[in-house]
Amino acid sequence: MTSPVGLHRVVEPAGVLPQAAWRVDNRPEIGPNEVRIRVERLNLDAASYRQLREKHGGDGDAVRAEVLSIVDSRGKMHNPVTGSGGMLIGVVEAKGARSPLDVTPGDRVATLVSLTLTPLKITDGLKGWDGHSEQVPAEGHAILFARSIVAKLPDDLPAELALAVLDVCGAPALTSRVVSDRKASRGGSLATAEDPRHPAGDTVAVLGGAGKSGSLALAAARRAGARRTVGIVPTDHEAHRLQKAGLADTVAIADARDPVKLAEAVTRALGKPADVTVVCVDVPGCEHGAILATDEGGTVIFFSMATSFAAAALGAEGLAADVTMLVGNGYVPGHAEFALSLLRSEPGVRSLFDARLRAD
Repeated sequence: MTSPVGLHRVVEPAGVLPQAAWRVDNRPEIGPNEVRIRVERLNLDAASYRQLREKHGGDGDAVRAEVLSIVDSRGKMHNPVTGSGGMLIGVVEAKGARSPLDVTPGDRVATLVSLTLTPLKITDGLKGWDGHSEQVPAEGHAILFARSIVAKLPDDLPAELALAVLDVCGAPALTSRVVSDRKASRGGSLATAEDPRHPAGDTVAVLGGAGKSGSLALAAARRAGARRTVGIVPTDHEAHRLQKAGLADTVAIADARDPVKLAEAVTRALGKPADVTVVCVDVPGCEHGAILATDEGGTVIFFSMATSFAAAALGAEGLAADVTMLVGNGYVPGHAEFALSLLRSEPGVRSLFDARLRAD
């Protein structure tokens, strides 16, 4: 019997879901509620790729060999160090008669679920990948379950660009929801003489504002009614790129791993700590800075897979910080369409994504 959440694919340990499993069954034969995808390209998540690149000192051949080893040993792309994976694009090859997914054989699709829970088999040795980019040309197959999420690739965008956007589409959708909900909870957007503490909209700080998820989060915050935004980046080069894109009201340079300097940079840019802080960096150690940079009663959204949630919880306790902390789980209804609409309508977002793909 095939489980809608993929329990039948778990090899070890028994009794856990596929994401938590050490190894899953990646055989190509599908059950009645499964879908098989012919893989064209993987997109490794930023935290996982950074860890592999740094571990091997930038040796692309060694990075490629380790990715192959992970997939071969685990039956999925699940980095054992970062606990993260990525996503993929491909063509629907076969669909079980009872699969509820709205796809048919021949559809070109992007999987909107993590590679950490997707049975995957690589058959070409990743011969078309030099190990120096997050996007990985690949041949093989992947399996989707009844509870998986999948999106048909748009016809108006290059597949590599669509993949890059869909890989992080949860970030702008949740940012938009949080900013909109906070605005609505105050009963509207206009400041009044009776309540001057709450002028129109929230202030929003995005750590890693020039990256994929960061640029989309900035655009989403502005569209949702943020009063003022600041994009935090680590270098002059990224600051120049983000300023040119015009997605943030202010751009500031700070190391997100330095809590005091990060909080100072955010406060200096916004005139106060941020009402909403969005963490979109791919390095560990940014939890305390994000909390310290957020005002009392504010919200911190963690999108980075490099986040230590123990450090975040204990850090907030130790700082006596009255902040709400959210885990960006990658899924918000309508997230794919929303992210693609931002790409199409915001030239600054498109320019940053195009530049990143050219660099890769």
